Amino acid sequence: MSETTPDTYNYKVVRQFAIMTVVWGIVGMAVGVLIAAQLVWPALNFDTAWLSFGRLRPLHTNAVIFAFGGCALFSTSYYVVQRTCQVRLFAEPLVKFTFWGWQAVIVLAAITLPMGLTTAKEYAELEWPIDILITLVWVSYAIVFLGTVAKRKTPHIYVGNWFYMAFIITVAVLHVVNSAEIPVTISKSYSAYAGTVDAMVQWWYGHNAVGFFLTAGFLGIMYYFVPKQAERPIFSYRLSVVHFWALIATYMWAGGHHLHYSALPDWTQSVGMVMSLILLAPSWGGMINGMMTLSGAWHKLRTDPVLRFLVVSLSFYGMSTFEGPMMSIKTVNALSHNTDWTIGHVHAGALGWVAMISIGAVYHMIPKLFGKASMYSVKLINTHFWLATVGVVLYIAAMWVNGILQGLMWRAVNQDGTLTYSFVESLEASYFGYVVRVIGGIFFLAGMLVMAYNVWQTVRSNSSAPALASSAA
Repeated sequence: MSETTPDTYNYKVVRQFAIMTVVWGIVGMAVGVLIAAQLVWPALNFDTAWLSFGRLRPLHTNAVIFAFGGCALFSTSYYVVQRTCQVRLFAEPLVKFTFWGWQAVIVLAAITLPMGLTTAKEYAELEWPIDILITLVWVSYAIVFLGTVAKRKTPHIYVGNWFYMAFIITVAVLHVVNSAEIPVTISKSYSAYAGTVDAMVQWWYGHNAVGFFLTAGFLGIMYYFVPKQAERPIFSYRLSVVHFWALIATYMWAGGHHLHYSALPDWTQSVGMVMSLILLAPSWGGMINGMMTLSGAWHKLRTDPVLRFLVVSLSFYGMSTFEGPMMSIKTVNALSHNTDWTIGHVHAGALGWVAMISIGAVYHMIPKLFGKASMYSVKLINTHFWLATVGVVLYIAAMWVNGILQGLMWRAVNQDGTLTYSFVESLEASYFGYVVRVIGGIFFLAGMLVMAYNVWQTVRSNSSAPALASSAA
Protein backbone atom coordinates (compact mmCIF):
# COMPACT_ATOMS: atom_id res chain seq x y z
CA MET A 1 0.00 0.00 0.00
CA SER A 2 1.41 3.41 -0.92
CA GLU A 3 2.40 5.96 1.73
CA THR A 4 -0.13 8.65 2.55
CA THR A 5 0.29 12.11 4.01
CA PRO A 6 -0.72 12.67 7.66
CA ASP A 7 -3.81 14.69 6.73
CA THR A 8 -5.15 12.09 4.29
CA TYR A 9 -7.35 10.50 6.94
CA ASN A 10 -9.89 11.74 9.43
CA TYR A 11 -8.42 10.39 12.65
CA LYS A 12 -10.27 12.76 14.96
CA VAL A 13 -13.45 10.65 15.04
CA VAL A 14 -11.39 7.46 15.35
CA ARG A 15 -9.61 8.95 18.38
CA GLN A 16 -12.93 10.01 19.92
CA PHE A 17 -14.51 6.59 19.54
CA ALA A 18 -11.31 4.82 20.71
CA ILE A 19 -11.19 6.83 23.93
CA MET A 20 -14.91 6.33 24.57
CA THR A 21 -14.43 2.59 24.03
CA VAL A 22 -12.23 2.58 27.13
CA VAL A 23 -14.53 4.90 29.10
CA TRP A 24 -17.74 2.96 28.37
CA GLY A 25 -15.92 -0.33 28.92
CA ILE A 26 -15.16 0.74 32.49
CA VAL A 27 -18.71 1.99 33.07
CA GLY A 28 -20.43 -1.09 31.63
CA MET A 29 -18.16 -3.56 33.43
CA ALA A 30 -18.45 -1.66 36.73
CA VAL A 31 -22.24 -1.99 36.53
CA GLY A 32 -21.74 -5.69 35.73
CA VAL A 33 -19.59 -6.19 38.82
CA LEU A 34 -22.22 -4.40 40.94
CA ILE A 35 -25.12 -6.58 39.78
CA ALA A 36 -22.99 -9.73 40.10
CA ALA A 37 -22.26 -8.66 43.68
CA GLN A 38 -25.98 -8.10 44.29
CA LEU A 39 -26.56 -11.83 43.73
CA VAL A 40 -24.06 -12.52 46.51
CA TRP A 41 -25.02 -9.64 48.80
CA PRO A 42 -28.61 -8.59 47.95
CA ALA A 43 -28.40 -5.58 50.27
CA LEU A 44 -26.23 -3.88 47.63
CA ASN A 45 -29.40 -2.72 45.87
CA PHE A 46 -29.74 -0.34 48.86
CA ASP A 47 -33.53 -0.78 48.73
CA THR A 48 -33.54 1.62 45.78
CA ALA A 49 -35.51 0.82 42.64
CA TRP A 50 -32.94 2.64 40.50
CA LEU A 51 -30.22 0.27 41.73
CA SER A 52 -32.24 -2.96 41.60
CA PHE A 53 -30.89 -5.89 39.58
CA GLY A 54 -33.84 -5.82 37.18
CA ARG A 55 -33.10 -2.23 36.14
CA LEU A 56 -29.30 -2.31 36.18
CA ARG A 57 -28.98 -5.57 34.24
CA PRO A 58 -30.29 -4.10 30.94
CA LEU A 59 -28.11 -1.04 31.59
CA HIS A 60 -25.11 -3.36 31.90
CA THR A 61 -25.88 -5.27 28.70
CA ASN A 62 -26.53 -2.09 26.71
CA ALA A 63 -23.40 -0.41 28.08
CA VAL A 64 -21.12 -3.34 27.30
CA ILE A 65 -22.62 -4.30 23.92
CA PHE A 66 -23.66 -0.98 22.40
CA ALA A 67 -21.53 1.56 24.29
CA PHE A 68 -18.23 -0.34 24.68
CA GLY A 69 -18.63 -2.72 21.73
CA GLY A 70 -20.35 -0.12 19.55
CA CYS A 71 -17.62 2.48 20.07
CA ALA A 72 -14.98 -0.18 19.32
CA LEU A 73 -16.75 -1.00 16.05
CA PHE A 74 -17.17 2.64 15.02
CA SER A 75 -13.53 3.39 15.86
CA THR A 76 -11.98 0.39 14.14
CA SER A 77 -14.28 0.46 11.10
CA TYR A 78 -13.53 4.15 10.45
CA TYR A 79 -9.81 3.44 10.88
CA VAL A 80 -9.74 0.30 8.72
CA VAL A 81 -11.91 1.59 5.86
CA GLN A 82 -9.75 4.70 5.43
CA ARG A 83 -6.47 2.81 5.46
CA THR A 84 -7.59 -0.04 3.20
CA CYS A 85 -9.41 2.23 0.73
CA GLN A 86 -6.72 4.97 0.93
CA VAL A 87 -9.29 7.76 1.13
CA ARG A 88 -10.67 10.10 3.78
CA LEU A 89 -14.08 9.34 5.30
CA PHE A 90 -17.08 10.28 3.19
CA ALA A 91 -19.59 12.97 4.37
CA GLU A 92 -17.73 14.75 7.20
CA PRO A 93 -20.86 16.29 8.83
CA LEU A 94 -22.42 12.84 9.13
CA VAL A 95 -19.17 11.51 10.63
CA LYS A 96 -19.49 13.99 13.51
CA PHE A 97 -23.17 13.15 13.91
CA THR A 98 -22.42 9.44 14.25
CA PHE A 99 -20.12 10.16 17.21
CA TRP A 100 -22.27 12.65 19.09
CA GLY A 101 -25.51 10.87 18.19
CA TRP A 102 -24.19 7.54 19.47
CA GLN A 103 -23.00 9.12 22.73
CA ALA A 104 -26.47 10.68 23.12
CA VAL A 105 -28.08 7.24 22.68
CA ILE A 106 -25.82 5.81 25.39
CA VAL A 107 -26.51 8.64 27.83
CA LEU A 108 -30.27 8.36 27.25
CA ALA A 109 -30.03 4.62 27.92
CA ALA A 110 -28.15 5.32 31.16
CA ILE A 111 -30.97 7.66 32.25
CA THR A 112 -34.08 5.76 31.13
CA LEU A 113 -33.20 2.15 31.99
CA PRO A 114 -32.61 2.73 35.75
CA MET A 115 -35.91 4.67 35.72
CA GLY A 116 -37.64 1.50 34.56
CA LEU A 117 -38.54 2.90 31.12
CA THR A 118 -38.16 -0.18 28.94
CA THR A 119 -39.80 -2.18 26.17
CA ALA A 120 -38.67 -5.33 28.04
CA LYS A 121 -37.16 -6.75 24.81
CA GLU A 122 -33.75 -8.33 25.28
CA TYR A 123 -30.97 -6.09 23.87
CA ALA A 124 -33.72 -3.80 22.50
CA GLU A 125 -35.02 -2.30 25.74
CA LEU A 126 -34.83 1.36 24.72
CA GLU A 127 -38.10 3.18 24.11
CA TRP A 128 -39.29 4.50 20.76
CA PRO A 129 -37.84 8.06 20.76
CA ILE A 130 -34.36 6.60 21.39
CA ASP A 131 -35.00 3.93 18.75
CA ILE A 132 -35.59 6.70 16.20
CA LEU A 133 -32.29 8.36 17.17
CA ILE A 134 -30.50 5.00 16.84
CA THR A 135 -31.96 4.62 13.33
CA LEU A 136 -30.79 8.10 12.29
CA VAL A 137 -27.28 7.46 13.62
CA TRP A 138 -27.13 4.06 11.96
CA VAL A 139 -28.29 5.30 8.56
CA SER A 140 -25.65 8.03 8.80
CA TYR A 141 -23.04 5.39 9.68
CA ALA A 142 -24.04 3.33 6.62
CA ILE A 143 -23.79 6.38 4.35
CA VAL A 144 -20.34 7.26 5.70
CA PHE A 145 -18.96 3.73 5.47
CA LEU A 146 -20.47 2.72 2.14
CA GLY A 147 -19.64 6.14 0.67
CA THR A 148 -16.02 5.74 1.73
CA VAL A 149 -15.84 2.28 0.14
CA ALA A 150 -17.47 3.65 -3.04
CA LYS A 151 -14.82 6.38 -3.49
CA ARG A 152 -11.87 4.10 -2.67
CA LYS A 153 -8.61 4.42 -4.60
CA THR A 154 -7.92 0.70 -4.41
CA PRO A 155 -9.53 -1.66 -6.96
CA HIS A 156 -10.19 -4.30 -4.32
CA ILE A 157 -12.50 -4.16 -1.27
CA TYR A 158 -10.55 -5.75 1.57
CA VAL A 159 -12.38 -8.65 3.26
CA GLY A 160 -12.52 -6.85 6.62
CA ASN A 161 -14.67 -4.18 4.99
CA TRP A 162 -17.08 -6.83 3.70
CA PHE A 163 -17.64 -7.96 7.29
CA TYR A 164 -18.14 -4.37 8.44
CA MET A 165 -20.63 -3.70 5.61
CA ALA A 166 -22.61 -6.85 6.43
CA PHE A 167 -22.74 -5.87 10.08
CA ILE A 168 -23.90 -2.31 9.35
CA ILE A 169 -26.60 -3.24 6.82
CA THR A 170 -27.95 -6.24 8.76
CA VAL A 171 -28.09 -4.46 12.12
CA ALA A 172 -30.09 -1.67 10.45
CA VAL A 173 -32.68 -4.18 9.20
CA LEU A 174 -32.79 -6.04 12.53
CA HIS A 175 -33.27 -2.85 14.53
CA VAL A 176 -36.02 -1.39 12.35
CA VAL A 177 -38.05 -4.62 12.13
CA ASN A 178 -37.77 -5.62 15.80
CA SER A 179 -38.36 -2.08 17.09
CA ALA A 180 -41.65 -1.67 15.22
CA GLU A 181 -43.90 -0.45 18.03
CA ILE A 182 -47.02 1.57 18.76
CA PRO A 183 -46.28 4.63 20.95
CA VAL A 184 -48.71 5.31 23.79
CA THR A 185 -46.82 8.14 25.52
CA ILE A 186 -43.39 9.70 25.05
CA SER A 187 -41.95 7.01 27.35
CA LYS A 188 -44.12 3.98 26.63
CA SER A 189 -44.89 1.86 23.57
CA TYR A 190 -46.15 -1.62 22.75
CA SER A 191 -44.70 -4.03 20.20
CA ALA A 192 -46.35 -4.14 16.79
CA TYR A 193 -46.25 -7.94 17.06
CA ALA A 194 -48.16 -10.24 19.39
CA GLY A 195 -47.50 -13.46 21.26
CA THR A 196 -45.32 -16.08 19.61
CA VAL A 197 -44.67 -13.88 16.57
CA ASP A 198 -43.27 -11.20 18.87
CA ALA A 199 -41.02 -13.78 20.53
CA MET A 200 -39.77 -15.06 17.16
CA VAL A 201 -39.07 -11.56 15.82
CA GLN A 202 -37.32 -10.69 19.07
CA TRP A 203 -34.99 -13.70 18.92
CA TRP A 204 -34.43 -13.31 15.20
CA TYR A 205 -33.17 -9.88 16.25
CA GLY A 206 -31.51 -11.03 19.49
CA HIS A 207 -29.46 -13.84 18.03
CA ASN A 208 -28.47 -11.85 14.97
CA ALA A 209 -27.44 -8.94 17.16
CA VAL A 210 -24.95 -11.51 18.45
CA GLY A 211 -24.32 -12.79 14.92
CA PHE A 212 -23.72 -9.47 13.21
CA PHE A 213 -23.07 -6.82 15.87
CA LEU A 214 -20.93 -9.07 18.09
CA THR A 215 -19.53 -11.43 15.46
CA ALA A 216 -19.39 -10.06 11.90
CA GLY A 217 -18.31 -6.59 13.05
CA PHE A 218 -15.55 -7.96 15.25
CA LEU A 219 -14.42 -10.36 12.53
CA GLY A 220 -13.82 -7.18 10.51
CA ILE A 221 -11.49 -6.15 13.35
CA MET A 222 -9.82 -9.57 13.34
CA TYR A 223 -9.12 -9.61 9.60
CA TYR A 224 -7.28 -6.29 9.78
CA PHE A 225 -5.58 -6.15 13.17
CA VAL A 226 -4.32 -9.75 13.53
CA PRO A 227 -2.31 -9.64 10.26
CA LYS A 228 -1.15 -6.09 11.06
CA GLN A 229 0.04 -6.88 14.58
CA ALA A 230 1.60 -10.21 13.53
CA GLU A 231 3.15 -8.53 10.46
CA ARG A 232 2.02 -11.47 8.37
CA PRO A 233 -0.52 -11.69 5.53
CA ILE A 234 -3.82 -13.38 6.33
CA PHE A 235 -3.26 -17.16 6.12
CA SER A 236 -5.81 -17.74 3.36
CA TYR A 237 -7.61 -14.90 1.66
CA ARG A 238 -9.76 -17.40 -0.24
CA LEU A 239 -10.84 -18.96 3.08
CA SER A 240 -11.70 -15.51 4.42
CA VAL A 241 -14.09 -14.93 1.50
CA VAL A 242 -15.67 -18.39 1.93
CA HIS A 243 -15.91 -17.66 5.67
CA PHE A 244 -17.76 -14.42 4.93
CA TRP A 245 -20.40 -15.83 2.61
CA ALA A 246 -20.97 -18.99 4.67
CA LEU A 247 -21.46 -16.95 7.84
CA ILE A 248 -23.77 -14.44 6.17
CA ALA A 249 -25.91 -17.16 4.56
CA THR A 250 -26.28 -19.21 7.74
CA TYR A 251 -26.52 -16.94 10.76
CA MET A 252 -29.93 -15.44 9.98
CA TRP A 253 -31.67 -18.80 10.44
CA ALA A 254 -30.40 -19.69 13.91
CA GLY A 255 -32.54 -17.48 16.19
CA GLY A 256 -35.20 -20.12 16.80
CA HIS A 257 -32.87 -22.07 19.10
CA HIS A 258 -33.62 -19.50 21.82
CA LEU A 259 -37.22 -20.72 21.88
CA HIS A 260 -36.86 -24.48 22.33
CA TYR A 261 -39.82 -26.11 24.11
CA SER A 262 -41.90 -22.96 23.65
CA ALA A 263 -45.09 -22.18 21.68
CA LEU A 264 -42.96 -21.74 18.55
CA PRO A 265 -43.76 -24.50 15.99
CA ASP A 266 -41.48 -27.47 16.52
CA TRP A 267 -40.17 -27.42 12.94
CA THR A 268 -39.04 -23.80 13.41
CA GLN A 269 -37.16 -24.77 16.55
CA SER A 270 -35.52 -27.62 14.63
CA VAL A 271 -34.47 -25.29 11.79
CA GLY A 272 -32.82 -23.03 14.38
CA MET A 273 -30.98 -26.02 15.85
CA VAL A 274 -29.78 -27.41 12.50
CA MET A 275 -28.59 -24.03 11.21
CA SER A 276 -26.79 -23.42 14.51
CA LEU A 277 -24.91 -26.70 14.08
CA ILE A 278 -24.01 -25.78 10.48
CA LEU A 279 -22.67 -22.46 11.79
CA LEU A 280 -19.85 -24.30 13.50
CA ALA A 281 -18.08 -24.78 10.13
CA PRO A 282 -17.76 -21.13 9.02
CA SER A 283 -17.10 -19.98 12.58
CA TRP A 284 -14.19 -22.35 13.03
CA GLY A 285 -13.00 -21.64 9.49
CA GLY A 286 -12.58 -17.98 10.47
CA MET A 287 -10.96 -18.84 13.79
CA ILE A 288 -8.47 -21.20 12.14
CA ASN A 289 -7.70 -18.60 9.45
CA GLY A 290 -6.88 -16.04 12.13
CA MET A 291 -4.77 -18.48 14.13
CA MET A 292 -2.84 -19.75 11.10
CA THR A 293 -1.96 -16.16 10.21
CA LEU A 294 0.61 -16.46 13.01
CA SER A 295 2.51 -19.16 11.10
CA GLY A 296 6.13 -18.10 11.39
CA ALA A 297 5.27 -15.46 13.98
CA TRP A 298 4.33 -17.49 17.06
CA HIS A 299 7.52 -16.36 18.81
CA LYS A 300 6.10 -12.82 18.90
CA LEU A 301 3.59 -13.90 21.53
CA ARG A 302 6.44 -14.02 24.06
CA THR A 303 7.10 -10.31 23.77
CA ASP A 304 3.94 -8.77 22.30
CA PRO A 305 0.97 -8.67 24.73
CA VAL A 306 -1.16 -6.81 22.15
CA LEU A 307 -0.84 -9.79 19.80
CA ARG A 308 -1.63 -12.02 22.79
CA PHE A 309 -4.93 -10.19 23.29
CA LEU A 310 -5.83 -10.71 19.63
CA VAL A 311 -4.88 -14.39 19.53
CA VAL A 312 -6.50 -15.34 22.85
CA SER A 313 -9.66 -13.57 21.68
CA LEU A 314 -9.68 -15.97 18.71
CA SER A 315 -9.39 -18.91 21.13
CA PHE A 316 -12.48 -17.68 22.97
CA TYR A 317 -14.24 -17.10 19.65
CA GLY A 318 -13.57 -20.71 18.68
CA MET A 319 -14.68 -21.97 22.08
CA SER A 320 -17.90 -19.95 22.28
CA THR A 321 -18.85 -20.77 18.66
CA PHE A 322 -18.46 -24.46 19.51
CA GLU A 323 -20.41 -24.13 22.74
CA GLY A 324 -23.30 -22.20 21.14
CA PRO A 325 -24.19 -24.87 18.55
CA MET A 326 -23.89 -27.57 21.23
CA MET A 327 -26.30 -25.66 23.49
CA SER A 328 -28.75 -25.32 20.60
CA ILE A 329 -29.25 -29.10 20.49
CA LYS A 330 -32.65 -29.70 22.07
CA THR A 331 -31.53 -32.36 24.53
CA VAL A 332 -28.61 -30.21 25.74
CA ASN A 333 -30.84 -27.15 25.84
CA ALA A 334 -33.27 -29.02 28.11
CA LEU A 335 -30.47 -29.01 30.71
CA SER A 336 -28.88 -25.61 30.02
CA HIS A 337 -31.85 -23.33 29.35
CA ASN A 338 -32.45 -20.59 31.94
CA THR A 339 -29.37 -21.65 33.91
CA ASP A 340 -26.08 -19.83 34.53
CA TRP A 341 -24.51 -21.96 31.79
CA THR A 342 -26.10 -19.56 29.29
CA ILE A 343 -24.61 -16.62 31.22
CA GLY A 344 -21.19 -18.27 31.05
CA HIS A 345 -21.56 -18.86 27.31
CA VAL A 346 -22.54 -15.25 26.65
CA HIS A 347 -19.57 -13.94 28.62
CA ALA A 348 -17.12 -16.33 26.96
CA GLY A 349 -18.12 -14.50 23.78
CA ALA A 350 -18.57 -11.00 25.22
CA LEU A 351 -15.47 -10.82 27.42
CA GLY A 352 -13.24 -13.46 25.84
CA TRP A 353 -13.92 -12.65 22.18
CA VAL A 354 -15.47 -9.19 21.84
CA ALA A 355 -13.72 -7.36 24.67
CA MET A 356 -10.29 -8.89 24.14
CA ILE A 357 -10.14 -8.27 20.40
CA SER A 358 -11.43 -4.71 20.96
CA ILE A 359 -8.76 -4.09 23.61
CA GLY A 360 -6.04 -5.45 21.33
CA ALA A 361 -7.24 -3.28 18.43
CA VAL A 362 -7.35 -0.14 20.62
CA TYR A 363 -3.83 -0.81 21.91
CA HIS A 364 -2.70 -1.15 18.27
CA MET A 365 -4.40 2.10 17.19
CA ILE A 366 -3.74 4.51 20.06
CA PRO A 367 -0.03 5.22 19.31
CA LYS A 368 -0.79 5.68 15.61
CA LEU A 369 -3.81 7.89 16.24
CA PHE A 370 -1.95 10.21 18.62
CA GLY A 371 1.40 10.18 16.80
CA LYS A 372 3.33 8.29 19.49
CA ALA A 373 6.18 5.85 19.03
CA SER A 374 4.47 3.22 21.21
CA MET A 375 2.16 2.73 24.15
CA TYR A 376 3.36 4.26 27.43
CA SER A 377 4.03 0.88 29.05
CA VAL A 378 4.21 -2.59 27.49
CA LYS A 379 4.42 -4.02 31.03
CA LEU A 380 1.02 -2.52 31.84
CA ILE A 381 -0.43 -4.07 28.66
CA ASN A 382 0.94 -7.40 29.85
CA THR A 383 -0.58 -6.84 33.31
CA HIS A 384 -3.91 -6.04 31.66
CA PHE A 385 -3.71 -9.20 29.57
CA TRP A 386 -3.29 -11.45 32.60
CA LEU A 387 -5.96 -9.65 34.62
CA ALA A 388 -8.39 -10.03 31.71
CA THR A 389 -7.53 -13.66 31.00
CA VAL A 390 -7.75 -14.78 34.63
CA GLY A 391 -10.97 -12.76 35.03
CA VAL A 392 -12.65 -14.39 32.03
CA VAL A 393 -11.63 -17.91 33.04
CA LEU A 394 -12.86 -17.46 36.62
CA TYR A 395 -16.14 -15.99 35.38
CA ILE A 396 -17.05 -18.58 32.77
CA ALA A 397 -15.82 -21.59 34.78
CA ALA A 398 -17.98 -20.50 37.74
CA MET A 399 -21.02 -20.08 35.50
CA TRP A 400 -20.49 -23.42 33.72
CA VAL A 401 -20.35 -25.27 37.04
CA ASN A 402 -23.34 -23.34 38.39
CA GLY A 403 -25.34 -23.92 35.21
CA ILE A 404 -24.87 -27.68 35.10
CA LEU A 405 -25.53 -27.86 38.84
CA GLN A 406 -28.77 -25.87 38.47
CA GLY A 407 -29.95 -27.86 35.45
CA LEU A 408 -29.43 -31.18 37.24
CA MET A 409 -31.09 -29.97 40.46
CA TRP A 410 -34.12 -28.53 38.66
CA ARG A 411 -34.87 -31.76 36.81
CA ALA A 412 -34.16 -34.16 39.68
CA VAL A 413 -37.33 -35.96 40.82
CA ASN A 414 -38.21 -38.34 43.61
CA GLN A 415 -39.73 -41.78 43.03
CA ASP A 416 -43.19 -40.34 43.52
CA GLY A 417 -42.58 -37.73 40.81
CA THR A 418 -42.15 -34.73 43.10
CA LEU A 419 -39.19 -32.39 42.72
CA THR A 420 -36.16 -33.37 44.79
CA TYR A 421 -34.95 -29.80 45.28
CA SER A 422 -36.66 -26.45 45.67
CA PHE A 423 -35.53 -23.47 43.65
CA VAL A 424 -34.11 -21.87 46.80
CA GLU A 425 -31.92 -24.92 47.39
CA SER A 426 -30.45 -24.58 43.88
CA LEU A 427 -29.82 -20.90 44.62
CA GLU A 428 -27.99 -21.77 47.83
CA ALA A 429 -25.88 -24.32 45.95
CA SER A 430 -24.97 -21.62 43.42
CA TYR A 431 -23.66 -19.19 46.04
CA PHE A 432 -19.96 -20.08 45.77
CA GLY A 433 -20.09 -19.76 41.97
CA TYR A 434 -21.56 -16.27 42.33
CA VAL A 435 -18.70 -15.28 44.64
CA VAL A 436 -16.14 -16.55 42.09
CA ARG A 437 -17.97 -14.63 39.34
CA VAL A 438 -17.65 -11.38 41.29
CA ILE A 439 -13.91 -12.01 41.73
CA GLY A 440 -13.53 -12.70 37.99
CA GLY A 441 -15.48 -9.52 37.16
CA ILE A 442 -13.27 -7.46 39.49
CA PHE A 443 -10.16 -8.84 37.75
CA PHE A 444 -11.52 -7.86 34.33
CA LEU A 445 -12.60 -4.41 35.51
CA ALA A 446 -9.19 -3.86 37.12
CA GLY A 447 -7.61 -4.62 33.75
CA MET A 448 -9.77 -1.93 32.11
CA LEU A 449 -8.62 0.60 34.72
CA VAL A 450 -5.00 -0.32 33.99
CA MET A 451 -5.75 0.22 30.29
CA ALA A 452 -7.30 3.64 30.96
CA TYR A 453 -4.15 4.73 32.85
CA ASN A 454 -1.89 3.40 30.09
CA VAL A 455 -3.89 5.15 27.36
CA TRP A 456 -3.97 8.40 29.34
CA GLN A 457 -0.19 8.35 29.85
CA THR A 458 0.36 7.51 26.16
CA VAL A 459 -1.78 10.41 24.97
CA ARG A 460 -0.08 12.96 27.24
CA SER A 461 3.49 11.70 26.70
CA ASN A 462 6.05 13.63 24.62
CA SER A 463 7.39 10.62 22.71
CA SER A 464 6.12 11.53 19.26
CA ALA A 465 6.66 9.53 16.08
CA PRO A 466 6.54 11.88 13.07
CA ALA A 467 5.82 9.08 10.61
CA LEU A 468 2.74 8.17 12.60
CA ALA A 469 1.51 11.68 13.20
CA SER A 470 -2.25 11.85 13.35
CA SER A 471 -4.18 13.81 10.79
CA ALA A 472 -5.94 17.10 11.13
CA ALA A 473 -9.61 16.72 11.95
